[in-house]
Amino acid sequence: MSDSIEMRAAGARTVDDLAEVLRALRHRHARHRSNGKVSYRGLAVRTGWSHTAIAEYLTGRTLPPPERLDTLVGLLGATPAEQGALATARDRIDELRRPGRPPIRPDAARPGTSVPRQLPAAPAYFVGRVAELAALTRLVDQPSGDAIMTPRQRPLAAVDLAGRVGEPATLNGRAKAVGTVAISAIGGTAGVGKTALAVYWAHRVADRFPDGQLYMDLRGFGPDGQVVAPAEAVRRFLDALDVPPEKIPADVDARAALYRSMLAGRRMLVVVDNARDSAQVRPLLPATAGCLVVVTSRNQLTGLVAADGAQLVDLDLLSVGEARELLARRLGTDRVAAEPAAVAEIIARCARLPIALALVAARAAARPRVALQVLADELADARQRWLTLTGDDPHTDMRAVFSWSYQALTRPAARLFRLLGLHSGPDITTPAAGSLTGLAPDDVRPLLAELTTASLLAEHRPGRYILHDLLYGYATHLAETVDTDQQRHAATGRILDHYLNTASVADRLLAPTRDQLQLAPPRAGVTPEQVGDPAQALEWFTAEHRVLLATVDLAAATGFDTHTCQLAWFLHVFLYRRGHWQDLLAAAQTAIAAAQRLADPTILIRTRRRLAGAYTRLGRLDDAYNELRQALDLATGTGDQAQQAHTHHSLATLWERRAQPAQALHHARQALQLYQTADHQTGQADALNSVGWYYTQLGEHQQALTYCQQALTLFEQFGDQFGQAGTWDSIGHAHHHLGQHVQALTCYQKALTLFQDLGDRYNEATILTHFGDTHHATGNSHAAYEAWQQALTILDDLDHPNAAQVRAKLVRDEGVRPASP
Repeated sequence: MSDSIEMRAAGARTVDDLAEVLRALRHRHARHRSNGKVSYRGLAVRTGWSHTAIAEYLTGRTLPPPERLDTLVGLLGATPAEQGALATARDRIDELRRPGRPPIRPDAARPGTSVPRQLPAAPAYFVGRVAELAALTRLVDQPSGDAIMTPRQRPLAAVDLAGRVGEPATLNGRAKAVGTVAISAIGGTAGVGKTALAVYWAHRVADRFPDGQLYMDLRGFGPDGQVVAPAEAVRRFLDALDVPPEKIPADVDARAALYRSMLAGRRMLVVVDNARDSAQVRPLLPATAGCLVVVTSRNQLTGLVAADGAQLVDLDLLSVGEARELLARRLGTDRVAAEPAAVAEIIARCARLPIALALVAARAAARPRVALQVLADELADARQRWLTLTGDDPHTDMRAVFSWSYQALTRPAARLFRLLGLHSGPDITTPAAGSLTGLAPDDVRPLLAELTTASLLAEHRPGRYILHDLLYGYATHLAETVDTDQQRHAATGRILDHYLNTASVADRLLAPTRDQLQLAPPRAGVTPEQVGDPAQALEWFTAEHRVLLATVDLAAATGFDTHTCQLAWFLHVFLYRRGHWQDLLAAAQTAIAAAQRLADPTILIRTRRRLAGAYTRLGRLDDAYNELRQALDLATGTGDQAQQAHTHHSLATLWERRAQPAQALHHARQALQLYQTADHQTGQADALNSVGWYYTQLGEHQQALTYCQQALTLFEQFGDQFGQAGTWDSIGHAHHHLGQHVQALTCYQKALTLFQDLGDRYNEATILTHFGDTHHATGNSHAAYEAWQQALTILDDLDHPNAAQVRAKLVRDEGVRPASP
């Protein structure tokens, strides 16, 4: 059937012919589906187009636009070869039906001149890239009279970095003149498939350039470093155009002028592959109507954009679905479907990079009886990975392919690239990169730009840079083989100091009354980030959340145990307030091992208490109790009354979770007494509120109000918003149980506002639950339901066990759910 579809497409000359092929494709697709033929409405839903448009395409009333045809045939299960044949048929039909347009003649070259057909074979396994293909095809499809206009004359559809096509770009109200198309930009890293895309697309549109197709690999990046000089490149094209050698000038400018003259009046497609820079490409640009040039490069050819109006098409990594399809095409759908977990791991380890996936597929094809999980395990082993990703020539050796870009860097940029392999990831900011290298942010910015231009680094969000996993592994390999132990240790220390000192300031802004740690001065060359207020502190922690967790692990793995414990300490408030309990646990477990190695009692007490807090939040109460007992024994042995008080305070929380408020009150009172003895003012405020809260649990609500009012006064003196919020909740709870519901709601509102300002999602959900309880007690079931529903949404998002209790309240009052608007 594949041959049938391709043969029918090859013979299509009218819109009706194309529609007949599309219907045949739809019928075939139906036979492969368990639920029959996909309806017009089904296609409309999946594409977002109108039902009428779908019908017109499939009945021959309307010729589909190129990008819509690509989407439609993809949904109908067309193979890559069929997609190419159908796209060519569509373009041919469009050409034939345009008024005044002469029919395309495959050999329309001038008599006595050559018609070069230099394109390499189209890639056998090509997947995805629908948006990029559509963007390229739009270049040829622009209305331009009887001939394709030159790049410098033709108004070009705007293509953004995702490859989406919009209206013709304009500048000051006039059509923007756009020149050569360059496939590069941020996503154009080594092995991402730039050449495959260019050649695949060129074959699709080759019949629209009847005077021939020129192709050249400029070897801008390659194993021998022998870059093709511009003069030599032009000479080779002149040879292909049958210019006698004695007629070819020696001067590059004269050669370029002759080349442009030879292309004048012709309709030719020029594919220039693997360019080093704009200067290497510029002599190969035609100046005549009817020619189009496609350039691939690992570098962003900004010179062509600025001076020649080039259009950049960003080529990113494959999607997970496209990567799976590539493996299935090479290995067969059955083998891929049989081991979904292994396939997912292979895709992740290959960083969704086409060349890496192709190498693994080739290795798997050569070992048909070996489970794919074996290959996945090989990729998981850092030493084995590079052997798995090595073919039988330099172009299929991943390290070699990456090295060609690395070797083109300046020495400072190459050093930065290596040191990025020591960073914890997943991404890095400009200030952090400065600290990593010991440079000021202004000095590291040009180096980041150089790496980005070379497609060795991607700015995936403004100011945040990322390496995909294979490039990260290559950078790590270089750091381990090029830099000394002392250099690596110094760089690791600088980046740890960067995050530690920034986190210290941010944590103090979030919790100004919390016990502070004394830090050693940062190393020379470290520039901590500027965080000026609590909102900025929360924003910084949120942006660096994953980086900081990875940095805790990095510190532990590289022997920086003090940094490990301190980073975990400074992360605690943010993770606690945002409800990231599992992250809180992971950081605390890493820190406890480091604290045990340090053998410092104070650090160990503090770390055990943090670990117990994570266990408590996750409902692992026995584990929490064991940690707190050990912490209390240590604190008692050292005579540290403040640490004893902190631990009793944590024990009170634990007993509350065990629904034993009397025991909780006992530990809270002990904590209060110890805080008073140690003259720990903020601790006294915390303990007063806790004592009041546990009195409410025991039904002593007036007694609770007495203690909580004392706590509130202290918290207001300290300016402690978190303490005030918790105390307003306690006071509201007491008023609720005294039947003073208006006062309770007023207190809860104050608590809710403060917790929301602090970004404390867990306690926000707690207050919303209390709101619902009070509304329910007053008979306002609608308001109660709304408050509980908001609380449940937060608790479900946090995956917190308290969600079950709130869900039970909602189920109980299901009959009073507010009507939908």
